Amino acid sequence: QVQLVESGGGLVQPGGSLRLSCAASGSIFSFYHMGWYRQSPGKQRELVATILSGGSTNYADSVKGRFTISRDNAKNTVYLQMNSLKPEDTALYYCNARAPAAPPADYWGQGTQVTVSS
Repeated sequence: QVQLVESGGGLVQPGGSLRLSCAASGSIFSFYHMGWYRQSPGKQRELVATILSGGSTNYADSVKGRFTISRDNAKNTVYLQMNSLKPEDTALYYCNARAPAAPPADYWGQGTQVTVSS
């Protein structure tokens, strides 16, 4: 029901910043919980941040104080502002949409690569 396209990844030095964007189409965006996840080689996909349809947010401990998730329902877009980036933030970042259904249904984008290196 939802198609997701991430953008904004790239190569950045430690301490730098990036803003990721996730554009959604195909359904009613405002009804979905949105999130960002990341996956590094050899590791499982992990939560970075979520923002519910009502606006409440949740962050992984490793990114608290550095990352900010936000959404613009009028633009059908969710953002991840990443500041003070560290090499351990290097990963493929995925956008997630979760339909508040029974049971919940998850939709994923293709991912955008973030590489933090000096």
